[in-house]
Amino acid sequence: MKTKNKMLAPVCGFGLLMAGQLAMAEGTGSIKLGLMLPYTGTYSALGEAITNGLKLAIDQNSGQLGGRSVEYVELDSEANPSKAPQNMSRLVNSDEVDFVIGPVHSGVAMGMLRVAKQTGAITIIPNAGLGAATNELCMPNVFRTSHNMWQDSYPMGKVAYDRGHREIVTITWDYAGGKEDVAAFEEAFTEAGGEIIEQILVPFPSTEFQSYMTQIASLNPDAVYTFFAGGGGVSFVRDYAAAGLKENIPLLGSGFMTEGNLAAIGDAGEGVLTTLHYAETLESEENQNFVAAYQEAYGEMPDAYAVHGYDTGAMLIQALDVVEGDTSDRDALIAALAAVELQSPRGPLRFSESHHPIQNIYLREIRDGRHEVLSVAHELLESPDADCQM
Repeated sequence: MKTKNKMLAPVCGFGLLMAGQLAMAEGTGSIKLGLMLPYTGTYSALGEAITNGLKLAIDQNSGQLGGRSVEYVELDSEANPSKAPQNMSRLVNSDEVDFVIGPVHSGVAMGMLRVAKQTGAITIIPNAGLGAATNELCMPNVFRTSHNMWQDSYPMGKVAYDRGHREIVTITWDYAGGKEDVAAFEEAFTEAGGEIIEQILVPFPSTEFQSYMTQIASLNPDAVYTFFAGGGGVSFVRDYAAAGLKENIPLLGSGFMTEGNLAAIGDAGEGVLTTLHYAETLESEENQNFVAAYQEAYGEMPDAYAVHGYDTGAMLIQALDVVEGDTSDRDALIAALAAVELQSPRGPLRFSESHHPIQNIYLREIRDGRHEVLSVAHELLESPDADCQM
């Protein structure tokens, strides 16, 4: 486990320390953000992008939230669900952070939610797509600035049917996030009249896909729909192209299969269709400004993960301005967070009563190493949350 404590405005000396504690009590000391994200392993690039986006937004606000300086406590989640409760408890009880931001992995989210319920810690999920977090496990102190698996994959079901595909094979990792994603695609595709002829589950986090290519070829579907992310997305797209399947069996997927992976995927990704709530090629002024600022700060193109972090920062900025930096009144702070509306790089963004983002979902095709937007697959899509009792 790795913990990094980065203070933007350190306080030194006994007298200054006491003054700092008094200022905190009055709501004018530093605000502590606990980042529980993967900084090592398969998902490390995602954790880094979220962190970069978050810090960029706050840096653009003079490094402050509600007029207060910001302290970042970065804890490596290792994408390890078994360590999630302990790690979350450490941030809340030992580090005494004001907000917890994380995680990436849905299994880690389950452990975090248990602690969020026990402690009431205000938690903002900047990636994990576990649907329950803003449905049956919803709670007033938990928000999401990313997506859930249903929201990004459901629109692709109709897209696939409208493109003439009638028999499809799905393939994903055998874990909660992958199963939820594929189930949402299947829901829309079968509602339209299509058929899932095979669902293949790969042990998580294996990236050995060659044997499955032979199975897919023997099934000869009209198309394949898949959910993999990070290094798994790179390996799958490359193996799919190397097996010669792409020319005859179109590859469709969750946008996270290719998000952040375009350079690593290379030519193997050309023509792959995905649905996601962001594309780096969106032509809005907000996105163009964000892309330019991110490239200047970090020397690379942003992706959806960076946008999740950026919008988390923007959400905190707006809410803490409303409460004038006062984090002592939790009810007022939660109400301010729930009321946030953003003109995000991804498009208009607001939150449902279950604290899930309501946002556009875009149909994207990889062309010349970029996600080109073909259309808005669904405008301002709101995720199902009928089981949220809040």
